[in-house]
Amino acid sequence: MVMFEEDYQQINNALLKLLNEAYAKYVLLVDRNGQLISTQGDTTQMDSIAFASLSAGNFAATSELARIIGENEFSVIFHQGVKESIHISTVEQRVILVVVFDNRTTLGLVKLKVKKAVDELSAIFSELFAKLGRGERRDTGISQEFRSVAESEIDNLFKD
Repeated sequence: MVMFEEDYQQINNALLKLLNEAYAKYVLLVDRNGQLISTQGDTTQMDSIAFASLSAGNFAATSELARIIGENEFSVIFHQGVKESIHISTVEQRVILVVVFDNRTTLGLVKLKVKKAVDELSAIFSELFAKLGRGERRDTGISQEFRSVAESEIDNLFKD
C-alpha cells in the first residue's frame, strides 16, 4: 500500500487517540493481505508481524463463514478471553483495525471508540485513495528527465 507521510501521521494520531480513549493495550492497523501498516501501544511482548497476518487470516475465514450463511461479510469480530480480548473491524473494506484490550476497560467503551476511530480512519483512507487514483502514485511534479537520471544512477550503484 502506497502511503504519504502526512497520511501515515494522521493514521498514527487516530490510532493513538483510540488506544488512549478506549484504554486498550495496543491497536494494530493491517491490510487485508496481512501486512502490518501501523501499531500503537506496547507490542514488545508479541510478534506484531505474525499477529497482523493471523488477524487478516482470521478475518478472511470469518468472512467466508458469513458468505456461507448468506451475509456479505461480518464487519466486526470479537474474541473474548479470560485476561484479554480482541475486537476486529474493517475500515474502507481494505484495512482491518485490531484492538486488544483487557479488564481495564469494557467492550461497550471499546465498541464506541472503535466506531469513532473507524469513521476518522475511513475519511483518511478515502482521501488517500483519492490522491492515489486507482492505486497509482500521484504525480509528484518530478520531471521525466530527473527520473531518468535518478534511475540510471541507482542502476549504476548496483552494478557489479
